Amino acid sequence: MENRFLPIGIQDFEKLRTGNYLYVDKTPLIYELTRTSTPYFLSRPRRFGKSLLLSTMEAYFLGKKELFKGLALEKLEKEWTEYPVLKISFGVNSYENNERLKSRLDSIVSENESRYNIEKKSDNPAERFANIIRAVSEKYNQKVVILIDEYDKPILDALYTDFEEQNRQELRSFYSPLKDSDKYIRFLFITGITKVSHVNIFSGLNQLNDISLDRKYSSLCGISESELEQYFEPEIKTLAEKQEMTAIETKEKLAQMYDGYHFAHDVEGVYNPFCLLKCFFSNDFGSYWFESGTPSFLVKTLQYQPLELENLVNGRLATENQFKNYDPDSKNMLPVVYQSGYLTIKGFEKETRFYTLDFPNREVEEGFLEVLLQKFVTVPYDDMGLEIGNMKIALKNRNIDKVLSIIKSAIADLPTIVKKEMCENYYESVTHLMFRMTGCRVVSELQSVAGRSDIIVTTKDSVFIFELKMDKGRAFEKVAAEALEQIDAGGYADRFTVSGKQMYKVGVVFSSDGKGMVGWKVK
Repeated sequence: MENRFLPIGIQDFEKLRTGNYLYVDKTPLIYELTRTSTPYFLSRPRRFGKSLLLSTMEAYFLGKKELFKGLALEKLEKEWTEYPVLKISFGVNSYENNERLKSRLDSIVSENESRYNIEKKSDNPAERFANIIRAVSEKYNQKVVILIDEYDKPILDALYTDFEEQNRQELRSFYSPLKDSDKYIRFLFITGITKVSHVNIFSGLNQLNDISLDRKYSSLCGISESELEQYFEPEIKTLAEKQEMTAIETKEKLAQMYDGYHFAHDVEGVYNPFCLLKCFFSNDFGSYWFESGTPSFLVKTLQYQPLELENLVNGRLATENQFKNYDPDSKNMLPVVYQSGYLTIKGFEKETRFYTLDFPNREVEEGFLEVLLQKFVTVPYDDMGLEIGNMKIALKNRNIDKVLSIIKSAIADLPTIVKKEMCENYYESVTHLMFRMTGCRVVSELQSVAGRSDIIVTTKDSVFIFELKMDKGRAFEKVAAEALEQIDAGGYADRFTVSGKQMYKVGVVFSSDGKGMVGWKVK
């Protein structure tokens, strides 16, 4: 086999193709997209290859046929027409204030004016942008291709600051020429993490075709299961040898860790390409997505907006509009969590058109729960991993007192961002979070004949059924007894009797005054 390199962090298509890097051929989809002059928008999480996708489109429209040798596009394209390309990217800077955005906009138009030798006729970025589009088209007697990468970064960087609205206004002005320049534009493609209300940003571009949830283009970014089999057989074999696993076991582990993204319903899932490549490079199943840090706008959103944790950690139903469009003025944070890649589509009900959203894989689940716990528990960050490990050992040893003592310490103080009237939701959700971080099977609100259990945790040889109650000023012993009675009356344990596992029923009582866990009783 010819020596080849894994394209970790490679965002330039020409560098990838001339440097003998492995390329998963997405050119059939690119060819199909570019047959029309429709303006497109694509939302994908970070580390999914959006920049490489635009770089590939750029090379294609520039007519660099030699770069596509051996790829599907080499045979699909018969004419290879060369177009002038305007490439705009906001990924190079951070934009916490308006001056940084203005500086970047000036650099963008200056770079394109210099590239195509266009005279500067104004100091206004939007006017210069409009002039570039028209002048370049007329100069080359050819329509212009415009590729915009990370269009939303200046908005997300400034979330919850005084500059957020200023940045939105600045971008709205900058993008405004796109509407009136339609006759000069051959192709327009825009990428970002979130779909911020386009009526506010891309004024007049209401016809923008959002393909983020389109089944046909669900694998445009990312690596599908079939592509994994087709392109990475040598890497899978090497990884299996290093981990002393069979090829089947290795692929199952890869899927558990990095697969599971569905950007439409009833389609093949895709792997996060960055994590998959890092795994093959290191020959280890690490948590690579979080190496570059958690998106700052997600942390800001968790801090500034009310949060119902059970809607995020339990798998939830949502309509398309609830997670497709992000409005910074709204208190709905579901689009942020979904579009960041922390949740993905796991199911779809055709009759009601309800989607089921949940974590795509174990790596993302652990990372997101860790982010949440850092915000909502009092355990120091450096100690959290140790405490979760202690919980896992305690569950294995059936030491319920140890397990609940750890949780009690973690929620000893109600965080300032949680209102007292929200404490019941907070206690239940954080308890669920900490159990789920152990890697054990955790289910909340499991339906039985006579009711729903709060939390059920199962290990290899044990089942723990937890019923959580607020004291509401009543004696602990009475409330705990009621919790245990509810477990029996609701038949919560019935479905597990045939499992042969040791059964534990636990009544846990919390303070209605936000003072944490009062105590527990075990049966």
